[in-house]
Amino acid sequence: MLNTEIVIVGGGPAGLSAALKASQLGAEVTLVDRNDYLGGQLIKQTHRFFGSKQQRASERGIDIARQLASEVKNCEKIKIMTEATALGYYEDGVLLVQQHNKIIPLKPQRLIIATGGAEKSLLFPNNDLPGVYGAGAVQTLVNVYGVKPGNKVLMVGAGNIGVIVSYQLLQAGIEVVGIIEAAPRIGAYWVHAAKVVRAGVPIYTRYTIKRAIGEKEVTGATIVQLDDNWQPIQGTEKDVATDVICLAVGLTPLTELLWQAGCKMVYVPQLGGHVPLRNENLETSVPGIYVAGDVAGIEEASAAMMEGALAGLNAAASLDYSSENLASDRQNIIDQLTGLRSGPVGEKIRQGLTQVIF
Repeated sequence: MLNTEIVIVGGGPAGLSAALKASQLGAEVTLVDRNDYLGGQLIKQTHRFFGSKQQRASERGIDIARQLASEVKNCEKIKIMTEATALGYYEDGVLLVQQHNKIIPLKPQRLIIATGGAEKSLLFPNNDLPGVYGAGAVQTLVNVYGVKPGNKVLMVGAGNIGVIVSYQLLQAGIEVVGIIEAAPRIGAYWVHAAKVVRAGVPIYTRYTIKRAIGEKEVTGATIVQLDDNWQPIQGTEKDVATDVICLAVGLTPLTELLWQAGCKMVYVPQLGGHVPLRNENLETSVPGIYVAGDVAGIEEASAAMMEGALAGLNAAASLDYSSENLASDRQNIIDQLTGLRSGPVGEKIRQGLTQVIF
């Protein structure tokens, strides 16, 4: 049994930020991640962030990942367990972790769940053909391994992920034959969408995919227009020649550990699915278990880092660690989160959060 003060599950932007903030107050932290690297989704993100300097504006995700991972590795207060999968959290407060074919029991005084989210998919005929990818998989192939998924890509979904990945594909010399979006307007920030539009990529709103075409692999796709009730309009079908169908239709929180731990959960569409109830300190209904990042509600990486910092600060403070700047640091993070969620862009997130705070 390994006893530690704080265990953090997830080494993405939220988990790394939580580890750094908790350790800075003096807490001993064990960081658990199933990958052989730290950084989570940040290592795929070659585009520049925007916002304020505190929100890492003008920095690229890959660079942020390197910096955060380096700080964590150089911190004596943080023990890192990579290639380690959290198997379950039990009623005696033990977290079982599998690492290199060994089962390791951890007994934390506080637990921060920062497991992120998983890609959603779509049901349509032939969606199991080789050539149908999630946007995250395409990002991994192109940005991490330098592998082209194909020559012509049809992007399904015009949110930030769909539009950003489309531009990254163009940068890699891959043709994007079009972006389709079921909603009447795109969800991406215009600063991202303008780049693909200037590059000549057509965006079709009120369209969805009807079927993938091909026998052994994708050779095309049939798209169809939707009416005001989101139903296909007969006679509007179009066949598109493509060898890759990339699905960027959203994420859903990875909450299995929270369910098992007995945390009270609620379904909130604005946050991506089932998420845990939590108080203003990001502590769930189970005392001592905190959440941060996409597992608490799907948002941008900037918000995940801020939530991680807040969860790490509050978890360490609950163990009586403190500093003369504790109150001001906490308020600064809260103010940053409020700013990120302000305006029309953050309206959906604000609506969702009203349903999860107790």
